[in-house]
Amino acid sequence: MRFSPVAEISRSALLHNLGRLRQLAPGAKIMAVVKANAYGHGLTTLARWLDDAGVNGFGMARLEEALCLRREGIGARMLLLEGVFSEEDLELAASHDLEVAIHDCQQVAILERARLSKPVRVWLKLDTGMHRLGVQPHQFEALYQRLRALENIQGEINFMTHFAVADEAENPETTRQIALFNQLTKNLPGERTLANSAGTLAWPVSHGQWVRAGLALYGGSPMIAGRPEDFDLRPVMTMKTTVLAVREHRAGDPVGYGQSWRASRDTRLAVLAMGYGDGYPRHAVSGTPVLINGKRYPLAGRVSMDMITVEIGDDPIQVGDPVVLWGDGLPVEEIAECASTIPYELLCSTTARVQYRYVD
Repeated sequence: MRFSPVAEISRSALLHNLGRLRQLAPGAKIMAVVKANAYGHGLTTLARWLDDAGVNGFGMARLEEALCLRREGIGARMLLLEGVFSEEDLELAASHDLEVAIHDCQQVAILERARLSKPVRVWLKLDTGMHRLGVQPHQFEALYQRLRALENIQGEINFMTHFAVADEAENPETTRQIALFNQLTKNLPGERTLANSAGTLAWPVSHGQWVRAGLALYGGSPMIAGRPEDFDLRPVMTMKTTVLAVREHRAGDPVGYGQSWRASRDTRLAVLAMGYGDGYPRHAVSGTPVLINGKRYPLAGRVSMDMITVEIGDDPIQVGDPVVLWGDGLPVEEIAECASTIPYELLCSTTARVQYRYVD
C-alpha cells in the first residue's frame, strides 16, 4: 500500500455539471474554461471528456494550453482570454484557428502590423468595472473602428467583459456592468460573452450568446458562502489519502510545529499522508474537517509539508483507512474557508506528486 494522496477525477460529475449549466443557460453556448491545468483537474483528459460531450468551445489563459489541445486533436473553438503579445504568437494563434481577446491598443497595433497566413477571429474586451484588463469606455469607439479596418480579422468583431462581484448576488455593481456593456455594444454585430461561473448561476440577464464556465463546471460554487448543492453541482475532484499512523496522546500534550494545539483530554491522533507539499493549505486551522471512513474528524495542529494530524478520540481508526480531504461529502469551499482562501486556489494548487485517478 502506498501512503500518498490521490486526486480522484469523476467524468460523471463533470458531465452532470455541464448538463446543469446547459439547463441554467439554455439559450447560450458553453465555453469551458480550462486554464491552470483545468483548475488542477488535468487539462488534456478533461478537455477530451468535454469535447466528446459536445461543449461549444474552450477558454484558456495561455497560448501553450491551446496548442496542447490542438495537438491532442481537439478542433473546437478556443479563445485566448488574455490575447497574445507578439506578432509571432499571433501567427501561431491564426494558424491553429485560435481566437484572441483584444484588451488594449498595443494588441490592436500587433494586429495592424502582422502579416498573417490567415485571418484571426477576435473578441474586443471591454473594461466595465473589473479594471484589470480591457478597453476603457472612452477608448472603445476608436479601437473598434481600427479593428474594423483590418483584413487580418475573420468575420465580425466579438465582444466580452469580466464581472468583478458577480459572486455577490445582491451587489448592484454587476447590473451596472451589464448596462454599460450593452450600451457600448448596442446594435453592433458580433457575439457576446459576459458571464463567468457566477454570472451563469446568479445573473441570467448576462448570459448572452456564450457563458464562460470555470469553477462551476468542476463542481465548485463561485458564490460568496455558497455550496455546490445550492445549484445541484457535483465535485469533480475528490482529494483522497490514507491514515499512515495512529498514536495515543495524553491530555495537555501538544502536536506539530509550534505546539499550537494541545489535547484537552487523553485521546488518539491519526497522522494522514497529506501536507502543503501536496497542495493542502498551510493556513488551515485546527478544527478543519476531514472524513475518515465517512466520519468527520478535526485537524489538530499545524499543517506540515507531508503530513497532517487529526484527533480521532476512541474511534477504531486503523492504519490504511481511507480519508477524504475535500470533494465528495466534504465541500472544497468549507476547507477553503477554514484556510481563509478560496476554492479556486485549493484546486489549482495540487502539486505534481499527487497521483491522479480518472474514473467514470
